[in-house]
Amino acid sequence: MPRRTRPVRRDTGPDAKFGSRSLQKFINRVMMSGKKSLAERIVYQALDRVERQLHSNPLDVFDQAMRNVTPVLEVKPRRVGGATYQVPVEIRGDRRVSLAMRWLIASARGRPGKSMAEKLSGELLDASRGQGATVKRRE
Repeated sequence: MPRRTRPVRRDTGPDAKFGSRSLQKFINRVMMSGKKSLAERIVYQALDRVERQLHSNPLDVFDQAMRNVTPVLEVKPRRVGGATYQVPVEIRGDRRVSLAMRWLIASARGRPGKSMAEKLSGELLDASRGQGATVKRRE
């Protein structure tokens, strides 16, 4: 049993433009090599594109996309005797959000397109409608 106390988990603050903690976590996930201002610019440009296309609140579209992408179950290998079975297990809440964000960003990076903002906005729109590579991956 470890003697050290568990480190206190720091919570991310809200983002500058919308005041959303989940969007700030998403920006942190998009960030590569510590370039946070670039990640913020990419995400905010993607949300501006979504707003121009749908004429609705982009944060609502983002939340809907996250709800459509968030997994409920995952399979984990369980060894019984000599055989290994894939057993479905419910996922913890923080891991659900983490997986959803990771899948959204990976699918956006894999899309054809010019800029990351374009690709991300396309993936967010598809995910909010229940389509796209990320929703297929969830199933």
